[in-house]
Amino acid sequence: MAAGTRERIVATTSELFRRQGYPSTGLKQIVAEAGAPFGSIYHFFPGGKQQLAAEVIRTSGRAYQQLVEAILDEAPDAVTAVETGFAAAAETLAATDYADACPIATVALEVASTDDTLRAATAEVFDAWVEAGAARFRRWGFAPADARRLAIVFITGLEGAFVLCRAARSTEALTAAASAVTAAIRAAQEVSAPR
Repeated sequence: MAAGTRERIVATTSELFRRQGYPSTGLKQIVAEAGAPFGSIYHFFPGGKQQLAAEVIRTSGRAYQQLVEAILDEAPDAVTAVETGFAAAAETLAATDYADACPIATVALEVASTDDTLRAATAEVFDAWVEAGAARFRRWGFAPADARRLAIVFITGLEGAFVLCRAARSTEALTAAASAVTAAIRAAQEVSAPR
């Protein structure tokens, strides 16, 4: 098999999951768009579509985490980080005609109650995101419990807003979610501020 075929299959599948979801993405479409022979799916992923999907979830999850971490790490404080992150998400979503949202959430919504292997893979990714987000909030001075709670609020706000934005074809939900998350951050800062 040609070098890079596995990576092309994973990247193509990630793109297709983001745009059309897991059930609507077929193996024939994946290999056609990846420019790969059909047998390469089973060569690299003997477990078929489910194994490929679990790999895509984990790979995409790491890539999205690195992207968000880069944005957050550039910010001088938590509020600026959240505002920048949500604005970047809104810009990307609008620029892709509301098609380029999170592949992890898309798959999680589709399979959480029907495929435990893929549910576990999405849960693993979300857990890594929460831990990475909590580490950043701790660096911004929040207590561990607050840091974890704010990371969860950030992720759920972003993921929930993606769903609403795609349905409405508007970034209004991302703007509202950013406002709610920054309000939660400010409230936590007030509670923890020395009196």
